[in-house]
Amino acid sequence: MTEQSDSSNGAHSDPLHGITLKVMLEKLHDHYGFEGLGWRIKIKCFTHDPSIQSSLKFLRRTPWAREKVEALYLSTFCK
Repeated sequence: MTEQSDSSNGAHSDPLHGITLKVMLEKLHDHYGFEGLGWRIKIKCFTHDPSIQSSLKFLRRTPWAREKVEALYLSTFCK
């Protein structure tokens, strides 16, 4: 008997599976705006001349900041 992986039966243990950083950031921006994001996560890409593109560029290069965005996404939309 063989074991099926989670992905083969459609179940995923990772709630962020299939959600891109861009989608996360856009949903968070729609929900909080950059002012709210900057208040919740203290990083300059949300507080100083913010844009989706510049924030994506920073978050893709900065794992600790991306982790904070992912955690906020989970606490906001995956309760």
